Amino acid sequence: MGRIKELSRKPARTRKRNPVVYLICEGSETEIRYFKHFRSRGCNIDIIPISSQYKSADRLVQKAKATMGNNPYYPDEGDSIWCVFDRDDNSNEVLLRAKQSAQKEGYHLAYSNPSFELWFLLHFVNQQTEVEDCQALIRLLKQPGRLPDYEKNKDYFDVLKPLQSTAIQRAKTRAGQLQNQDIEPISRQSNPLTTVWELVEYLNSRI
Repeated sequence: MGRIKELSRKPARTRKRNPVVYLICEGSETEIRYFKHFRSRGCNIDIIPISSQYKSADRLVQKAKATMGNNPYYPDEGDSIWCVFDRDDNSNEVLLRAKQSAQKEGYHLAYSNPSFELWFLLHFVNQQTEVEDCQALIRLLKQPGRLPDYEKNKDYFDVLKPLQSTAIQRAKTRAGQLQNQDIEPISRQSNPLTTVWELVEYLNSRI
């Protein structure tokens, strides 16, 4: 009887919890709209995009830390945090602070220089030369044969998906070039560069 009574006090078995991937995104439209597509019924992770509204890279990382204070976050159970942001007007000093803070907290960075649209552009062309800013990237993206109707509030995931592996390879190659040149990726000097491919590969490995 004692043994049965002891077992009855144990909590009922619950469904195994999926690891959670928190995406702290600088924008509220383009990035979040894109990454929501990685969520599916068969996915063995929960993807939660969160808009930060901060353009300053170091404040975005701080937002990630504050967000985790109000959400269940268990790295030992596979949870992870990715901070997704662009170069914008961030100085090298601010970018370095963001990188150091993220490393200290165990967060990952998906950085684009000059902007997230570079990730989209790489699906169509192997962009190797410097691009001034986001608007210049959008002009390149709108060229014939690419995304001529591109707008930040539109969804292009299905159009881009067949070309995703090509974009990953191009982004990887560019990252390797910068490494060989001893150029810090999380800096203004890395233009053009996007490390979004690391996040995409990670999500693809879990779905």
